[in-house]
Amino acid sequence: MASAKSVAATVLRSNLGRQCRSAFAPRQFQNGLTKAQPTQRAVRPAFVPVRWHSVPPSASSKNYEFGEIKELSSSPSAERLLIDVREPSEYEAGFIPSAINIPVKSQPDAMFLPEEEFEDRFGFSKPAMDQELVFYCKAGVRSSAAAQLAKQYGYKNVSEYRGSWLDWEKNGGQSSKP
Repeated sequence: MASAKSVAATVLRSNLGRQCRSAFAPRQFQNGLTKAQPTQRAVRPAFVPVRWHSVPPSASSKNYEFGEIKELSSSPSAERLLIDVREPSEYEAGFIPSAINIPVKSQPDAMFLPEEEFEDRFGFSKPAMDQELVFYCKAGVRSSAAAQLAKQYGYKNVSEYRGSWLDWEKNGGQSSKP
């Protein structure tokens, strides 16, 4: 007695072979003549990566470029603070030298905390109101949100590195790890 598997395979082979023709087989007409079908290649669009931002840059914020951030990271100053707003796991994988981590997604209330609570939570002092805060993230979206939150709290000198971590890596910027 034949197994169900072998019977099914035999039936499928016999029926499919007769009812279906290959897409590449010549077409048969009723008079018995065959005519080869011309093959057409599908035209596929070439995808060119384009860097764009989902949030337009704020007119009231300064927007830094790679060269300026590279200079800022190599010679940090007390008047300007580079803030990485990515999550701690992203920060630990690598960050721009001299940057501190204040994750905006898991800690959106960070800038609204009292100074003592901020220091307890993050391990460093809360940025002073007269410091320039330069925010960056992975692609520029979270940094825009962080800049808006800082402005809502009352910080006046708020800036962004819109290219963020992706631009930093693409341009060969040095990476630091904690």
